[in-house]
Amino acid sequence: MKKSEPKKLPEFNSLKKLVEFFETHDLGEYWDQMPEAEIDIEIKKRKHTFTIDEDIAVKLTEIARTKRVPAEELIKLWLKEKVSEVV
Repeated sequence: MKKSEPKKLPEFNSLKKLVEFFETHDLGEYWDQMPEAEIDIEIKKRKHTFTIDEDIAVKLTEIARTKRVPAEELIKLWLKEKVSEVV
C-alpha cells in the first residue's frame, strides 16, 4: 500500500482560525510542518519535608509568634545560619 502525501498545513490569518482548524483536525498529521518553539522556563527549587517532635514544633511556633514571623520562615533562617556555621 502506498503512503499518502503529507497534508499541507493551511495558512491562518488569526490565532482563532488556527484553533478552530485544530479542533476538527489531527495535529499529528501536520506535526512536521509545525515551527520549532523556544520556551524560557525558570526551574523552582525543590522543597523537602522533615518531621520534628511535637514539643519542638510547639516551641518554634511560640517563638515565631513572638517574633511576628511565620514559623516556616524562622526555621529556614535558623537552619541556614546553622548550616553556614558548619560549612
